[in-house]
Amino acid sequence: AAFFIVRDIVSPVQRLRSVLLSLGRGVFPRTKVRTTNDEIGDMGMALTSLVEGLRRTTDFSHAVAAGDFEAEYQPLSEEDMLGHALLKMRDELGQRERVLEQKVTERTEEVVRQKEEVVRQSRKVEELYTNLKDSINYAKRLQESILPPERRIRELMPESFVFYRPKDIVSGDFYWVEQLDDRITFAAVDCTGHGVPGAFMSLIGHNGLNQAVKDKGRSRPSEVLSELNRIAFDALHNGRKDSLVHDGMDMALCNFDPEQRVLEYAGANAPLYVVRGEEMLQFAPDKRPIGSFDLAGHRFTDHRIKLQQGDMVYLFSDGYADQFGGPKGKKFLYRRFRELLMGISKFPAEQQRRMLDEAFQSWRKGHEQVDDILVMGMRA
Repeated sequence: AAFFIVRDIVSPVQRLRSVLLSLGRGVFPRTKVRTTNDEIGDMGMALTSLVEGLRRTTDFSHAVAAGDFEAEYQPLSEEDMLGHALLKMRDELGQRERVLEQKVTERTEEVVRQKEEVVRQSRKVEELYTNLKDSINYAKRLQESILPPERRIRELMPESFVFYRPKDIVSGDFYWVEQLDDRITFAAVDCTGHGVPGAFMSLIGHNGLNQAVKDKGRSRPSEVLSELNRIAFDALHNGRKDSLVHDGMDMALCNFDPEQRVLEYAGANAPLYVVRGEEMLQFAPDKRPIGSFDLAGHRFTDHRIKLQQGDMVYLFSDGYADQFGGPKGKKFLYRRFRELLMGISKFPAEQQRRMLDEAFQSWRKGHEQVDDILVMGMRA
């Protein structure tokens, strides 16, 4: 009888011990604890309640971890510190989640607003760019309309060429050709800057030349430059000698008598080259630009040149000589430019123009064009 009594006591205790050891390892028991109507049974019921509570706690934790902040949980009792702590954790995590979602929503809305603003500004910039480009292209057509047609140049100077290469859509360089009686007046002009500013200056220069030669009847190159300087200075400075505007233009201007083969030249910072056989004659300009200063007391210098048949006359801006390129990325310089003109001078005019273009492209090679380029050539 004593054996059975001991067995009835020891067996439940051993089962309780096994369950507690499993819980100590974090493992829920696979079998339920059987209860009896004695003290050991009370311990079994308490342990069963504890296991069930831990199971519910585990399920609750998984639900909260998955984002279910509405998950239900019933503490074991009013004194269940762990249970109440879990409920507090659920509520705090839920509140933080709602705050975070609100911040994410606000930031998302802000990002959307910023994106919409960027798109709006981008469209506005595109519209402005399109309008600007259209305006510049219109200015290009206007500028091209003031340049003498190639056909007209060939009529007046049959063996001649113009190598004209603007840096931008519009140019600060321009050329001008007119016939007055039996003489031909022509000029190569380099206005301050390039692009739109240079193009505005070129309009002043073109209109000024028309006024000086056609309206005022000036024919001597020095007189034309003086009159043009007055016109340009008044246009740029509006009669104010203290103006801060220092824009102007460099120019080589020639008056040619085809019958007598007499060429008169005057220059404002722009020289004249004449190739005669194996020799190059260089004529220096006055070291003063047109339009930058009040030159009322200055008289430009006239050079009278008796040309020989076959002489090649060159007028040009500084764009060709100033172009960077070559193996060391340096300027072309006037020395190479003069050598190039000497080398091509014997060829027909149109071929000279092509050779100038080819030499320029070969020298530039990947370098950006730095300035407008203008070279005029005429054979006597």
